[in-house]
Amino acid sequence: MGHVLTSSRPILITGAAGFIGFHLCHRLLAEGRQVVGLDSMNEYYDIALKQARLERLKTFANFRFEHVDLADRDGISAVFASAAPEIVVNLAAQAGVRYSLINPHVYAQSNLNGFLNILEGCRQASVGHLVYASSSSIYGGSTRMPFSVHDSADHPLSLYAASKKANELMAHTYSHLFGLPTTGLRFFTVYGPWGRPDMALFIFTKAILAGQPIDVFNHGNMQRDFTYIGDVVEGVVRVMQHPATPNPDWTSAAPDPATSSAPFRIHNIGDSSPVELSRLIDVLEEALGKKAIRNLMPLQPGDVPATYADVTSLEEVTGFKPRIPIEIGVPRFVEWYRDFYQV
Repeated sequence: MGHVLTSSRPILITGAAGFIGFHLCHRLLAEGRQVVGLDSMNEYYDIALKQARLERLKTFANFRFEHVDLADRDGISAVFASAAPEIVVNLAAQAGVRYSLINPHVYAQSNLNGFLNILEGCRQASVGHLVYASSSSIYGGSTRMPFSVHDSADHPLSLYAASKKANELMAHTYSHLFGLPTTGLRFFTVYGPWGRPDMALFIFTKAILAGQPIDVFNHGNMQRDFTYIGDVVEGVVRVMQHPATPNPDWTSAAPDPATSSAPFRIHNIGDSSPVELSRLIDVLEEALGKKAIRNLMPLQPGDVPATYADVTSLEEVTGFKPRIPIEIGVPRFVEWYRDFYQV
């Protein structure tokens, strides 16, 4: 079911100075959409990178920035009241599987309380569609490949993953009680220009250029469905235009986890072609023109050995599936990195 976006009401994007949020804002602003971007500008990683992204967005006259934390209930409520958005894309969250092992409480604050504030804002402002970031980490220890949204995913291996699963359950509640169309997107290892410094590609690039060794977990045998940022943004934009609708075939006797009798949907956004970590490093070495010093390590607690997205539902609803391989995406990242850091 298609849905043409009207351009009178703005789009609210949280996490606007973050990796995915920045790229999504930039795309929509370039298309002439009114965008209200919200970000707490926290220091989970280099604030200078977030500020540089934000400065880029501020060059657009159709962009308005709100410096608010998701957990600030009154602040979020005020943004919804003034912006009256048609569509909300919630990309703000405390990210990182490994960080959740050492700083668990911040995940409850951002990813649970913060998301509740977004849901309440959507309800009060009669938002037409809430699209929100979930995560492939939800699949936890599942070995049934590829990961399908129609399979149950109830055994997370990290608090981060558990908080994302909780977001999906909370969204369903609001879809059911208030008819709020919600679509959750389980992102699979997103990479590309302006990426996150805590992600492997960024860490590896910095170390290789400095001649320092890189820690390669699971001895390089870890598989990830690396998904290029351009593909992710295209997927999000298409999903925005298709508000979730009730599934007429849904039954409580055999409930499909990805749909509902309420206007609720879950999609995977991934490349659908898992790549071994050792292969990613090979491609990176080629793009950098320099060899890595590989320090082979065992699998880390909370990490999963492989991820692999089944994107059938995304393709059925939007007609799109990610298509940019690492052989194209990694050199684009390296080009940006060298330019941004002048190395």
